Amino acid sequence: MDVEKPVIDGPVEMQWGSDYLAEVIRRLDLPFLAINPGASLRGLHDSLVNYLGNENPQMLLCLHEDHAVSIAHGYAKVTGKPMGAVVHSNVGLMHASMGIFNAWCDRAPMIVIGATGPVDAAERRPWIDWIHTSRDQGGLVRDFTKWDDQPGSLAAAAEAMIRGSLIANTAPRGPVYLCFDVSLQEARLDPSIKLPEPGRFAPPAPPYPDPASVRRLADALAQARSPVLLAGRVSRSEESWQRRIELAERLGARVLTDLKQPAAFPTDHPLHPVAPAFFMGDEGGALLRDADLVLSLDWLDLGGTLKVASQAGPLEARVVHCSPDQYSHKGWSMDYQALPPLDQHLLCEPDMLVDALLALDAKEQCFDGRARPPAAAPERPPSPPPAGDAEITLHTLSHALRRATEGMGVSLLRTPLGWPGNAWHFRHPLDFLGKDGGAGLGSGPGMSVGAALALRGTGRLPLAVIGDGDYMMGVSAIWTAARYRIPLLFVVANNTAYFNDELHQEKVARTRSRPTENKAIGQHIGDPDIDIAGIARCQGAVGYGPVSTVAELAQALERGIADVRSGRVCVIDARVVPGYDSLMAKGLLREVKEGRH
Repeated sequence: MDVEKPVIDGPVEMQWGSDYLAEVIRRLDLPFLAINPGASLRGLHDSLVNYLGNENPQMLLCLHEDHAVSIAHGYAKVTGKPMGAVVHSNVGLMHASMGIFNAWCDRAPMIVIGATGPVDAAERRPWIDWIHTSRDQGGLVRDFTKWDDQPGSLAAAAEAMIRGSLIANTAPRGPVYLCFDVSLQEARLDPSIKLPEPGRFAPPAPPYPDPASVRRLADALAQARSPVLLAGRVSRSEESWQRRIELAERLGARVLTDLKQPAAFPTDHPLHPVAPAFFMGDEGGALLRDADLVLSLDWLDLGGTLKVASQAGPLEARVVHCSPDQYSHKGWSMDYQALPPLDQHLLCEPDMLVDALLALDAKEQCFDGRARPPAAAPERPPSPPPAGDAEITLHTLSHALRRATEGMGVSLLRTPLGWPGNAWHFRHPLDFLGKDGGAGLGSGPGMSVGAALALRGTGRLPLAVIGDGDYMMGVSAIWTAARYRIPLLFVVANNTAYFNDELHQEKVARTRSRPTENKAIGQHIGDPDIDIAGIARCQGAVGYGPVSTVAELAQALERGIADVRSGRVCVIDARVVPGYDSLMAKGLLREVKEGRH
């Protein structure tokens, strides 16, 4: 991205505290820093531009701190590595906090850099420095970061950055926050201070599962008649993807995946009999009830999944969980989910366990007696294309997208809540990137920009299908993609409503015998109508729509894909008929208790 190259006359000496900080950041191998600038960071900002030349790392200007963090989050979902996000003082950190919470819940590595002060009250400017200085700024996000620090010297700051990088990159991964006093940045550099060598601080090797535990599990798998694998939080490694397939085929085990997590197993494989979904449905529940061994590969909310599956009958399988996640469990957030009943728990990453099981099998042929995988189911005849004048639903939208991208490598960066799990097959670890972790709104545009940034040069088409509510909350992240020439296609599934909440209002009204006709009050996004495509165009992107029929959508997609292939950002406003499938609606609508006050 040959954008924002500073004018610098010759080499620049390291003279200031912030020059030192910038040099350490460079040595952490962070290629980009997504930044929303502010005066607390003016020293570091100058050093990134005029000392480092705005390269390695390159700054990406964002119009909101939440976008900066979301872009770093999306980048990590593709690469598995942290990117830097830079936010100003306490106010910027508060803006960024939702995005940091998303990264925490999603176990995404990230290094968030902030500033405060001057901590020395005698050095503060009247008014503004006082309201932008906090005594314990990291406390704002401490409950949903892995670690934070506010070092008091440059030597301590170098150590904090290296430590933070190691912690963010160690499973279970997550965001860390580093806060630098303004005075530290703007002090003259003592020439005797030495720069650290991050290579001398080796990252920890991923823990390998206990051999006795692997043996015990392998024996149980060899005896199981109907094992089921729950493929959850796993890496984007193609090698590990193939190893999971190999293990499932050696075991003849059925595999389940879900839509909250990125692609973990090919969804058209004969051992993957149930379409992925946000919530466990009847078919998946039946598989779990029929299983005699369930192996969870860091499945998100294993306890809740087993509870739902057991509501229609007893679940008697031996349950084994492979996950290091409890190392990140804290008391403030309930993101650790329900406590699952377990017969065995291995505190390591799933890829390591899969490798250990296959290595043992290769040595001893543990699974030779296992049933071979079933033959592939006969291909279903393709469903007839919808009529050109048909209204757009999420099903017809997915059909149109499949036709428009046939033969292309597509990364589906985001889908809206009502997305049908059988709409799109995933055959590669980058085919689908899952949700945001915290299940709020507004992260979709920023995370999509970050993912598209990481995908540049791969030949894959970055495609984000997001709802209009999510789009409007995070829409100014699109400017960053346009500014830095990050190709990306957005299709906004625009139902002109906060439809999820309409369903809740209808549910409550029915329970209380009140009129359901009022469900859209305070929910409908219209009158005046929002120009979704126009908002994209005014930020430098291409915008099409609104389109309301399948034929109009097909034309817009053809043009939009061509735009993205030429390096542009494109947004298509697709007016969809509101609606979820029954499984999605059932999962979202918790029971409303009568008489509860």
